[in-house]
Amino acid sequence: MNTWNSGRYSLSAGGSPAKPPAGVTPADPAGAARWRAEGDRLRLAGDIAAADAAYARQMRATVSDPDLVRAADALCAGRLAEADAALRAVVAGRPADPLALWMLADLAARAGRNPEAEDLLLRCLDAAPGFTDARYAYAMVLNWRHRVEETLVQAERLLQAEPGNPLYRHLRATSLLRLGEDAAAAEAYAAVLETHPDQALTWMSYGHALKTLGRQAEAIAAYRRSLVLDPKLGEAWWSLANLKTVRLTDADVAAMAAALTTGELSEPDRLQLHFALGKAHEDAGRDAAAFAEYVRGNAIQRARVDYDARETSGQMHRTKALLSRGFFAAHAGQGCPRPDPIFIVGLPRSGSTLIEQILASHSQVEGTQELPHIPALAARLAGRARRESEGAYPDILAALSPAEIAVLGEEYLARAQVHRKTDRPFFVDKLPNNFAHVGLIHLILPNAKIVDARRHPLGCCFSGFKQHFAAGQVFSYDLADLGRYYRDYVELMAHFDAVLPDRVQRVIYEQMVAEPEAQVRRLLDACGLPFEPGCLKFYENDRAVRTASSEQVRQPIFTDAAEHWRRFEPWLGPLKAALGPVLDAYPDAPAL
Repeated sequence: MNTWNSGRYSLSAGGSPAKPPAGVTPADPAGAARWRAEGDRLRLAGDIAAADAAYARQMRATVSDPDLVRAADALCAGRLAEADAALRAVVAGRPADPLALWMLADLAARAGRNPEAEDLLLRCLDAAPGFTDARYAYAMVLNWRHRVEETLVQAERLLQAEPGNPLYRHLRATSLLRLGEDAAAAEAYAAVLETHPDQALTWMSYGHALKTLGRQAEAIAAYRRSLVLDPKLGEAWWSLANLKTVRLTDADVAAMAAALTTGELSEPDRLQLHFALGKAHEDAGRDAAAFAEYVRGNAIQRARVDYDARETSGQMHRTKALLSRGFFAAHAGQGCPRPDPIFIVGLPRSGSTLIEQILASHSQVEGTQELPHIPALAARLAGRARRESEGAYPDILAALSPAEIAVLGEEYLARAQVHRKTDRPFFVDKLPNNFAHVGLIHLILPNAKIVDARRHPLGCCFSGFKQHFAAGQVFSYDLADLGRYYRDYVELMAHFDAVLPDRVQRVIYEQMVAEPEAQVRRLLDACGLPFEPGCLKFYENDRAVRTASSEQVRQPIFTDAAEHWRRFEPWLGPLKAALGPVLDAYPDAPAL
């Protein structure tokens, strides 16, 4: 996982030298500046744990109040509960103390309590608007919570104070990339590298931006440069392999195998090296070796994620129980009437990017990216439950008024607007997992189009099994979990077919590959769009593409991809068993 673009950020990584609130003199100014510089160096190098430790020492050198000193000592020693209790006592007595609020926010974020961290940092900045470290911390929380526009605003404000700060410049570049300003992001990363050319993670991020723009040769060079600087960087190896059209060499295989013998590897680096090695073996025709590497990488990641297939099945049952034909009849005519979005749902690796590229090649349709806004609305409706099964969603939908339903649709469109760069009347939101929210989409945007991208269960699931996803898709790291998830998906979509007849347009990947013109015409007709020949030449579209299929959709359709999974069929027994009757019924769904 790219430590710049996702994951938990150290809250105290700000400018150098340290910038405490106005009127506060660090207890040890030289020490605070020294630990701040060391933390910045470690963060730029990607050593997040060591950076956090350095920033804790910077906090200790900054404070002089005895209560805050005790809290900082506990933080440096790793006694987080003790530090938390001490800081809460200080904040209770001095609710506007910026240093205490800053330190407590750091602890809240370490514990994953990001809404609390955001609230504490807002209070801190209200008391001390010029507190640079706290502002950077606030920007990181916004970024982690996918509020990218707000993150960019904070990055720009930080750069006004310190134009040369590489952390702030990198944050700006990352925000631009996430907002779809791909060319500006690539330029921003390049600017960081002009002054910090020895940063492997920045070269890798630059490669991601170049890949999105379709500048493959430059992306490969950037990834290769990051590996010269850090041969153990698993994400860079996987990024090369994940270009799909790149074949790793025997020398690459040897380098990755050597890296795996290093005891210093982090789990993320190790698992991504296994995935990359699997792809290299697969390209060379060494299928048994490839599958073994995929199994190793998946096993590491499966142990790292909190996923229970039974909970997913239960959530699907809750959805079907609530969203009946009668429910939708009672809410007919509600929601925001605008027809702008075309949602592409399904499972990852189902051909959804191909459908997106075809639609985005039409003169009336804009391609955006995998927008997080529908899941974010669902999560907000669910409340602050730790698990989906404990949340109020989807049951809360029954309690919404017509006005509230319309506002949700309008809010979605307002959030999506930031990703739109043209005046085309329609846009694509291609987030496969939105299949779980088809009912919510229909409720709040009844005139939006919904396209279900479906691929053969063995082809789709195996393709997901050998793909290390940057985030999410926690069901994809075990063959049995994958099969059960696919089965739940088919059953839920069959339910929507029954209660909302003809609402969802299904596109079967194998049929699209076998007869592209007929299927493209059918797809466009379902979306209310006239046929345009350019949609058949989707591979000539130079738009930015951010998914794992980015290079594949820049080429014509190849029919052999549809059957590629058959090479690995001997090892797919657990997947077949979990799929059950869904496998034999494909492309139809088993009888409900």
